[in-house]
Amino acid sequence: METATADKIETKYVQKDYKSDVNVRWCPGCGDFAILSCVHKAMAELNIHPHETVVVSGIGCSSRLPYYMNTYGFHGIHGRAAAIATGVKVANPNLNVWVTTGDGDSLAIGGNHFIHAVRRNVDINIILFNNKIYGLTKGQYSPTSDRGFISKSSPYGTIEDPFRPSELCFGARGTFFARAIDVDMKNTTEIMVAAAKHKGASVVEVLQNCIIFNNGIHDKIADRAWKAEKTVMLRHGEKMLFGKENDRGIVLDGWNLKAVTLGEEGYTIDDVLVHDATTPDNTLHIKLSLMGYDNDLPVALGVIRSVDSPSYDSDYEEQIAEVQRKTGKQSFTDFLMSSAHIWEIK
Repeated sequence: METATADKIETKYVQKDYKSDVNVRWCPGCGDFAILSCVHKAMAELNIHPHETVVVSGIGCSSRLPYYMNTYGFHGIHGRAAAIATGVKVANPNLNVWVTTGDGDSLAIGGNHFIHAVRRNVDINIILFNNKIYGLTKGQYSPTSDRGFISKSSPYGTIEDPFRPSELCFGARGTFFARAIDVDMKNTTEIMVAAAKHKGASVVEVLQNCIIFNNGIHDKIADRAWKAEKTVMLRHGEKMLFGKENDRGIVLDGWNLKAVTLGEEGYTIDDVLVHDATTPDNTLHIKLSLMGYDNDLPVALGVIRSVDSPSYDSDYEEQIAEVQRKTGKQSFTDFLMSSAHIWEIK
């Protein structure tokens, strides 16, 4: 839809503008459907031009997503989505570049590409579907599968400790990390919008259900019956409150975090931490992101970290412009044809 302004025609996009006419082929009940819908909604809210948007993927169920987008898309090979997306963004910084990837695709064969894209702070939006299983190849354990997990490739249980995506992100000095649940579409969309607005590499881990090979893997926090007691939605500048009555909170207990009930043990609202997603020190962000793994704390959802830092593509552009200014060479051809790089053969 287009609306006229004083000096230009402004396009207002809606959700359907980002949908392709390709039939969506995921298993009925798969969490990927919800994530796809959230991507469409987020792009509409951002009002980004479809023709200036690229969705890149690797291999896996999640990596079918570019086919269902009315944008440019690139279906890469296994684990290489972050590397391809980096090239796209550096070649044309004006493009909005998104990566859709799974826990196997990005954290196994694509692990190095993932951490280096985060380390470089390339301005791409990485949506990491985490169902703790290899779904497309029919149910093998993945890098995020829990120790002891029984699968087709670990019939007696895995004897490995899993990767935690947030730890990898923070270990690579990531500037943006958020977490969402596939069934919570309102907050997932809100988180994707925040990720896209962040200048630099954003990582959104979506806890997603594989209904065929790992059904219910996130039920302990996603089920409506107890979700309010098992998760805390973090928002910058707000108290870390949770619970059905919003009467529980996260407080500091020495060096550790602790979940308390207000009015018990002498704790009041004043003791509850206020979330600061923008502090450069990631110590508390790491602690928040690891809640609920090996402890009785609720799982943190929302934007856990969002810190301003120079992005790789912007610095790269500035560096090229500076070299062009100093040398007078405007292109690679100019560089090659300069006297210092021409040899006369006699």
